[in-house]
Amino acid sequence: MIKRFLYSQKVAPYVFVLPFILVFLIFWVYPLGSSFTMSFQKLSLGQEAEWVGLDNYTKLLGDTIFLKAVMNSAVYMLCTLLILIPLPMLLAVLINNKFMWGREFFKSSLFFPALTSVVVAGTIFRLMFGEMDGSLINSFLGLFGIEPVKFLKGQVTGFIALLALATWRWLGVNILYFLSGLKSIPEDYYEAASIDGASAWQKFRMITMPLLKPTTIYVLTISIYAGLAMFIESLMIWNGNNSPKNIGLTIVGYLYRQGIEKSNLGYAAAVGIVLLVLAMTINMIQLAFSGLFKKED
Repeated sequence: MIKRFLYSQKVAPYVFVLPFILVFLIFWVYPLGSSFTMSFQKLSLGQEAEWVGLDNYTKLLGDTIFLKAVMNSAVYMLCTLLILIPLPMLLAVLINNKFMWGREFFKSSLFFPALTSVVVAGTIFRLMFGEMDGSLINSFLGLFGIEPVKFLKGQVTGFIALLALATWRWLGVNILYFLSGLKSIPEDYYEAASIDGASAWQKFRMITMPLLKPTTIYVLTISIYAGLAMFIESLMIWNGNNSPKNIGLTIVGYLYRQGIEKSNLGYAAAVGIVLLVLAMTINMIQLAFSGLFKKED
C-alpha cells in the first residue's frame, strides 16, 4: 500500500536515495566543512577557538618541515606510480596467458600481502632493513662483501625500504585490477593480430595498452591519492613519527604531529586542507590529460 502510494506520487526514487544523501552530508560534507573552518582558527584542546584568518596557511608556506613532508610525499607518490602501474600491468598480461601454469595460485598468493596488517608488515620490514649485521638485507649484502648499510638513517635508502614495503603490499592488488581489465578485451582482437603477423610486443602496444586505458586511469587515480596520504607505513618503518632528520615524514605524518602530538588542531586542519587540494589538483590534471573529460563524438 505504502509502496504503491510512493510510486503513484513519483517520490519513491527520492525516498530510496535519501539515506545515501544523509550519509554523504554527515560523513563527508560536515567533517570537510568543519575542517575548513578550523583551518582559519587557532584551536587547541581545552581552549576557545580564535579566528586567525589566513595565518595558518601563510605559516605553512614558510614551514620548512612541512615543505619537507610535502617533498617526501610527492617523491614517494611518483616512485610508487613508476613501480606499481607498469609492473603489475606486465605481470597481469603474463598471468592472463592461457598457457600460464598455476594462474589461480599466483592470483591468490599475490593478493595475500594486501590482507596482512600494515602494522605487522611494517614491523617485519623494519627488522629486515635494520642496521645490524644480522638483519636480513644486510646479511644478504654481506654475501657479496658489502658492508652493513644503515637503511633507515639515509634519505635514499630509507625510501628504498618504504618502496619495498609498498611494492610487496600493493603489487597483487594492482595485478587483479589489470586482470579484470584484460578480461574485457575480446580474444578475437589478438587472433586477428596473429593472422596479420603481429608480434607479442605489437599486440601489447596496439591492443592491450589502449584497451586497458580505463583500468590504468583508475589505478593511477587511486595510486596518486594513496601515495600522498601514506602514513602508517612510514610510522611503522621508523617505529614512530620522528624519523632521522624527518626523512620519512609525510604530509599526513605532519598533520598527526601537529594535531595529535602537539594538539595544534587549527594548524593541522590547514595541513589537511592543503593535502586535499593537492591530491584533487593532481588527479584532475591527470584525468584531463587522459581525455576523460572529452566529449565523445
